[in-house]
Amino acid sequence: MMLGLLTLLAGIGQTTVWAPPETVTASAPAGGTATPLTVFDGKLRTLHGGTVKIDVKGEGSFMLAAGRPDDVAAWVGKTAHNTVSGVSGDGKMLQLDHSDGEAAAPSPAGSDLWVTTENANGELTYNWTPPADGDWSLLLAADGTKPAPSAISMTFPNDTSTPWAIPFMVLGALLILAGAALLVIKPRTGNADDDDSGDGQGGSRKGSPFARRARAQAMTRSKARSAGTDAGAATGETGGAPGGAPAPKGSAERVAAGSAVRRAAGTAVALLTAAAVAGTGVAAQASQTPSPSGSSAAAATGAPAPGAQAPVLLDAQFRRILEQVASAVDAGDAAKDAAKLAQRVAATELDVRTQNYKIRSQVGSYEPRMPVRATKLLTTVVSSKREWPRSVLAVTQGDGNVVPQLLTLVQASPRENYKLVGATPLQPGTTFPGINRGGTDTLAAADKSGLLYSGEEALAGLGDRLTTAESTFKDKLTEGQSSPYIADTLAYQNDVVKSGANGNFAFSHKVVPENTVVFRTADGGALVLGRLNFGLDGTPKNPGDKLTIGDDAAALAGGKETTTGMVLNYAESVAVYVPPAGSKDPMKLVAATRGLVGASFK
Repeated sequence: MMLGLLTLLAGIGQTTVWAPPETVTASAPAGGTATPLTVFDGKLRTLHGGTVKIDVKGEGSFMLAAGRPDDVAAWVGKTAHNTVSGVSGDGKMLQLDHSDGEAAAPSPAGSDLWVTTENANGELTYNWTPPADGDWSLLLAADGTKPAPSAISMTFPNDTSTPWAIPFMVLGALLILAGAALLVIKPRTGNADDDDSGDGQGGSRKGSPFARRARAQAMTRSKARSAGTDAGAATGETGGAPGGAPAPKGSAERVAAGSAVRRAAGTAVALLTAAAVAGTGVAAQASQTPSPSGSSAAAATGAPAPGAQAPVLLDAQFRRILEQVASAVDAGDAAKDAAKLAQRVAATELDVRTQNYKIRSQVGSYEPRMPVRATKLLTTVVSSKREWPRSVLAVTQGDGNVVPQLLTLVQASPRENYKLVGATPLQPGTTFPGINRGGTDTLAAADKSGLLYSGEEALAGLGDRLTTAESTFKDKLTEGQSSPYIADTLAYQNDVVKSGANGNFAFSHKVVPENTVVFRTADGGALVLGRLNFGLDGTPKNPGDKLTIGDDAAALAGGKETTTGMVLNYAESVAVYVPPAGSKDPMKLVAATRGLVGASFK
């Protein structure tokens, strides 16, 4: 019963006084090298499973940003930084790895790489949960020049399982019941000996001559076995009990065996109890061991398999970026100030809007560019190519958009934000090709893998068709009502020739290679986006003949007439669908527009 009680108490103790703590906290060592950036390795989030709490204390303002590990590493670049990479063996200290490098970096605040950002002043408590599937890291910084806060602690969920508790409580209860049964059912060994004592009187079993003789025989046989001799030879005679009755055989052996069993059981229970109590501490300590890396860790956490490419933006990121782009364009359009576009607009769209503002400041009737809206968001296209530059697309149709427009955004490098490089209205009646929203491949402009034409071939073919009425690409591009831009451009060029009877005119539509972006479509084809430089070159036929240009071009050229010749330059933003290899279908112009970006006299 005593052994059962101890075992039962051991089981109960594991769930109470010896129960492991629900959490364990590790702190960063003091006195480390100060750096402007601190990175939290993504494996710390899944070290124990469950939510990890991070506490940070520092002077002044600082931020904690979450991003993909490769994005965080790319933004950090060559800047000196510390990395919180693990936990010490005793589970009390965070392991910090120092990397030398540049002493300062730009402020990471506002970077498009971060999915979430927490801003704090003096103190921050952050529950680290993944914003989506896959691996995530954290970046801690002040402003990129001041040292990042160094007072850091992380609280992890602990392994509170007590696998020995229930078995010990059950075993203890069984032992108590067995002990209670032994109190009721007493052994009768040796009673006959006592009744048959030589003097005819009952005596104690301990003093019974039969019991003494049996114990003596048992000891003699035990010594004989130890010496390797026969037990019978050692005793000589069987020996009779007084009165001629034989001594009961085996009773002493049963007594000795029972004692041995009880001693063994007590020792086993004691060892199991000690092991269980010690095991409680071991469980808490073992929980500090990092989880396995590689494919097994990925399977355990539900992360993508190694080598899988995650899309470069989540939906929440995309919407936030799109809103900031639309706000910047609205501000620039309202003030007719290109400087307000600089943070979020670049390349073709910056060129066109800059010149549009200049023309509209002199020609009030000149039509403004179509407004850029973040809503109504019809669809998005995100690249899974994680190298830079990165490109994404959005199709929106908000207030002021007569037809949906295709917005092309490019991030040139990790420390730059996405910028709008093209805002192109879809062709009336066209259908936007299906593209996997979860991330799709982007191809090099010259890559023809699985395509009827490469990206550069498709744009060059479109340029040739826009330049020459009898182009060889005439039958390789869908025209008519679904692609009116081609017919409109050819008609405009004919009108220029007819109206400029005193001049000779040449037209060109040349591809700007560095602006070409190619996205793989769901059917194996591709959507090619890019820029063509549309040039109009006019020269008087005879000396003294004058050529006249419109008010819009005059605002850029500084006059309306010339006797020496003139050059007009337009930027054309286009998107062409290319069918997969083997298809008999023609290419299709999905979106197109142009804007005047230059005018000069020769």
